[in-house]
Amino acid sequence: MLDGFGDWWNQVELWIVLGLPFPFQFALVMAVLLPLCVVVAWLIDRAVDYASARFGPSDEDEPPVS
Repeated sequence: MLDGFGDWWNQVELWIVLGLPFPFQFALVMAVLLPLCVVVAWLIDRAVDYASARFGPSDEDEPPVS
């Protein structure tokens, strides 16, 4: 199964590199990478928010003196 996926992926790469002019390559990569990066950034943000809420200061701690 992985061999079939690898062969398919190699064909897609060759199609992008050899079959499309650069502006279309760029547009295609941005159409895939931008949403992917936004989703990954959102997941990292959620994980950091969760961790900071879970391991942050408790409600019983006194506030710092200003």
